[in-house]
Amino acid sequence: MKKNPLVQTNMAVAVIGLGISGSAAVRYLHALGAEVSVSERRSWEQLRPEERRLVDECCRRFEGGGHSPDLLQQAELVFLSPGIPPTLPVLQKLADTSVRIVGELALAAPVLASRTIAITGTNGKTTVTTLIGEILKAAGEEVCVCGNIGRPLFECLLEEQQPDTVVVEASSFQLDNAGAFRPDIAVLLNISPDHLDHHRGYAEYIKAKAKIFKNQRPGDSAVICDDDILCAELGRDLKNVEVFSFGHDKRCRAYICESEIYLRLQANVERYDLTGTVFDNFIGRRNCAAALCSARLAGAQPSVAAATIRSFSGLEHRLELVDTRDGVRYYNDSKATNTGAVISALQQVPGKVILIAGGRDKGDDYGLLREMVSTKVRHLIVIGEAATAIAAAVDDIAAVATAASMEEAVKMASSLARAGESVLLSPACASFDMFDSYAHRGRAFRDNVAKIQSSATPVGS
Repeated sequence: MKKNPLVQTNMAVAVIGLGISGSAAVRYLHALGAEVSVSERRSWEQLRPEERRLVDECCRRFEGGGHSPDLLQQAELVFLSPGIPPTLPVLQKLADTSVRIVGELALAAPVLASRTIAITGTNGKTTVTTLIGEILKAAGEEVCVCGNIGRPLFECLLEEQQPDTVVVEASSFQLDNAGAFRPDIAVLLNISPDHLDHHRGYAEYIKAKAKIFKNQRPGDSAVICDDDILCAELGRDLKNVEVFSFGHDKRCRAYICESEIYLRLQANVERYDLTGTVFDNFIGRRNCAAALCSARLAGAQPSVAAATIRSFSGLEHRLELVDTRDGVRYYNDSKATNTGAVISALQQVPGKVILIAGGRDKGDDYGLLREMVSTKVRHLIVIGEAATAIAAAVDDIAAVATAASMEEAVKMASSLARAGESVLLSPACASFDMFDSYAHRGRAFRDNVAKIQSSATPVGS
């Protein structure tokens, strides 16, 4: 494993947050020879058994129930896990000390020798990241797909043999503390309000997204959505890199026309037909254009890219067709944790919609849903902590009911839905009020859809 110039042997390092990224950071820092301490909001008793074993094996000190200045000020370096708000009082106190605070991308930056493709945006990141990775793997490259997608970047760095290409899904949390991180290809898909509770407003959220381009230099590439006004403006401000736009304007380097993408990287124009693929819808075409452009810039051949797109079957919890019963389609879009994602889902599902939404509020403006709710949603079922706020934003334009559980919500939706319509779980909120994760929420939806009594033939039978 390559030595990291930010971490010296026996250096005192504190890790704030023992989630997926925090746990991987502990393993990585310990492997570098650092003296690791962990500060975690949960108590020791609340940790999972594997987390306790990790602390026992790799850490010199653990504090639970919050974050104390005492532990952190003794560190020479503090690792901030994604999702830990920068507004924590203890972090404000550290700002006046010599303690250096880094995130996942900043800590990895000095040792990332592989070609790096980073993807950010409010929605679509995981799909585009996965598709780029699949195209490059099909092209015969050794690829590590990591970041916010679920596999921490540190797991890649811990491997003896580094891959040809690292494809990183980068959240706004990660980009906020990205330090010197510099992707060879940086991809910006879209920007709409999200995580406003964490970023202290929309302007700060936009600044975090823009940091994906901050350290790029001549020879690097920026792949940017021209359809999105904010993205297009950010692209026009970039001076040192070549910008590859994608969208519905004929001047775009990846031009979308109905079900086709025309890609122009140099003199030749490549044509890709998305008819019959999972990407043959408004949002899917844009995601595919971004992935195509990025994978081709990384050297994948057009025939390989086209074949991978045709075989791609989509991802769990992202507009996933769970079942069709009595002519009603049931879609699991649990990953839709902001209003932009819900709007996107409503644009794509067929027929009128019975929408299930709600969960833990993230500071989003639910009024942004009004236009799509008025045209697509016949009935809205709200759940979770944000139920009242969502209902208040749209109850003058749609019928609204409240459910106390996912089971009740699915039963209610099933009784309301008519043949030709869709039942859509697209929450616009985080999941942590009722569930462990968006995946847990999505599984609960699928499990309850499976319990619905129907005379129709289930999908896939």
